[in-house]
Formats: sequence, structure tokens, C-alpha cells
Amino acid sequence: MEQQLVIFELGAENFGIEIASVEGINKMMDITKVPKAPDYMLGITNLRGSVLPVIDLQKRFGMAEQEHTSETRIVVASMDGVKIGMVVSAVSEVLTIDDKVIEPPPPMMSNINAEYIVGVAKIDKRLVILLDLAKVLSSDEKAQVEKIATKAYLR
Repeated sequence: MEQQLVIFELGAENFGIEIASVEGINKMMDITKVPKAPDYMLGITNLRGSVLPVIDLQKRFGMAEQEHTSETRIVVASMDGVKIGMVVSAVSEVLTIDDKVIEPPPPMMSNINAEYIVGVAKIDKRLVILLDLAKVLSSDEKAQVEKIATKAYLR
């Protein structure tokens, strides 16, 4: 079986998420900081008239932060029905891969918590870490991010 993935970069690592969960890819835009937000939540932004909570995946995964560049993007995705923007270093491509190239994640997976990872795809000479978006934020964290964004919008 095959799956279509959006491939993006966080620092020097390649990641992939299922294209079905991606609602859009946008250039970096102004983000309004929100008081008392978790450290990985950059704030909120206005995306076509809707308030969008924005998280930094590098911070979420405990990776070294990097400056934003002209390649930095906000990937808008649905995490269990909650629309969230995720800041990534760059979006490189959309790929269709065969499930045969996917292996389970090794027990000690770089500096990223293995619970977020579905598997690792070997594509050409590179490895792409496949994320489980449903697990990037816990249900409580999703509710907290959504609540913060809603409260900030109502001010």
C-alpha cells in the first residue's frame, strides 16, 4: 500500500506527515504572543479570518532552536479535529511512498520522543521520520492550546 506524505525539515532532520491531515502550507507570518502559553506555543495568528494557534515543533521536540529564514513555513494541520499551525524550517516536497520502505522507529530515536513517531522511511539515501500528529500534543495540551487561542481572540 502507498501513502502520500508532506516532507518537511526541522533543522537537519527530515520529517513526514500524511497529506490528508495537512490543510495548508504558508509562509511565516506575524504571530501574536499569548500570556501563560506553554513554551512550545509561539502564539496565535490570523489565517484567512480565523485565529490559528501556532506551535514550534523544534521546541516541542526539545531540538535546538534555529532562526527563521525565507524557507520557514507554517504547516496548518488538523490534530484530532483541532486546527494548529506548526512552524517548520522548510517544506521540501510531497512524496508518495510504499509502506514497504517504512520501518518501526528504533528504541533510541535521536532527540525526539519516540511516542510521536510512527516509523522511519528510507527514501533514496535519506531517512524520513514519520510523525503521528495525533500524539504530538496530548488531548489536554490540544485543549489548552485551543482554549488559549480562543481566549486571546475574544479579548
